Amino acid sequence: MFSKKIFQKEFRTALEDELRRKNMTIKELAGQANIPIATLYKISSGEVDVRLSTVKKIVSVLEPDFSPFIAVIAAKFLLDEMEGHEITVRERVIKIRGYTANSIEECIIAAVMAEKEGAVGIICAPILASMVEKIVDIPVAIMKPKAKTVLDALDVIGRWI
Repeated sequence: MFSKKIFQKEFRTALEDELRRKNMTIKELAGQANIPIATLYKISSGEVDVRLSTVKKIVSVLEPDFSPFIAVIAAKFLLDEMEGHEITVRERVIKIRGYTANSIEECIIAAVMAEKEGAVGIICAPILASMVEKIVDIPVAIMKPKAKTVLDALDVIGRWI
């Protein structure tokens, strides 16, 4: 298991071994992990120390988590509040995985990516739900803003005018 090997030997050696075992190139890993190829070449040559965020991306590609999850597509501040949450459905624990998106295009990409990564459902804003339902084959639910959220936003605007 790659994630255990990186603590037993030098990271770059463990990475090279795992890429060889999976018959994968650094270029393929870079594309799948969304890491600049130059960064991976520097890591594999020992030129730079690897950052934790980069390790997480590499591990997610080399050891994908196939446990069920529900994707939530939202702004980062909302996802930060939900980090680590999970629900139990019919005695089965289902994790919540956030997908940050700040535009309609990013939301569409996030929905496709979530389905591709194995999401069992997607939660998103009402304005996106009908569009997302047309492009994925998993259930889509909307986040309904509470009146207090709208009133808080009105208060912010009121202070600006």
